[in-house]
Amino acid sequence: MPASPEADEPERVAEAARSLGLKYVVVTSVTRDDLPDGGAAHFARTIRAIREASPAARVEALVPDFGGDVKALDAVLEAGPDVFNHNLETVEALYPKIGRPSGNYRRSLGVLTAAAARGARTKSGLMLGLGEGPDDIVQALADLRRTGCDLLTLGQYLQPSTANPPVARYYPPGEFDGLREKALAMGFLEVAAGPLVRSSFEADRLYEAIREM
Repeated sequence: MPASPEADEPERVAEAARSLGLKYVVVTSVTRDDLPDGGAAHFARTIRAIREASPAARVEALVPDFGGDVKALDAVLEAGPDVFNHNLETVEALYPKIGRPSGNYRRSLGVLTAAAARGARTKSGLMLGLGEGPDDIVQALADLRRTGCDLLTLGQYLQPSTANPPVARYYPPGEFDGLREKALAMGFLEVAAGPLVRSSFEADRLYEAIREM
């Protein structure tokens, strides 16, 4: 069983952000399904602590799906993150391959839909190279756009350990460029796409696409 969240962690994170002079902070964590609220209250406290310590900083919350718990989602959103980020991770057919029930794909879409409906600026990401086909990618992008998702990251899947699925395909940079253009044409306001792109890649730059909206 994981240890309980440290009570002073929000303040310590906020002080670290302040002392480093960060202008854009991405707050994330491992999934905490062991906690009744999935860690939502801890996220909210951390966002508020950063706001107090660094009033001019922008804050992005990169969160799990909280088991689809709307109250947990609301707790994070009430803390006022500038961007609400929840990764779809992969296409629907490959969810079992990464050890997740197929239904979690729709649950993640539901979380993003609910966040957008509450006025949040939403962001999501996919890792490519697990064995998805071109049509699978297009379908996932279309599903994300239907939630109201504005910002997107597309990166290359890399096998973390032998316990994880092997890489099925390495995408060349030019193909990522093409997918970025396709996603923009579908209505995403900004997209970061490339072999080394991860959820927080140039997060401040992506935010600029929605800052004045």
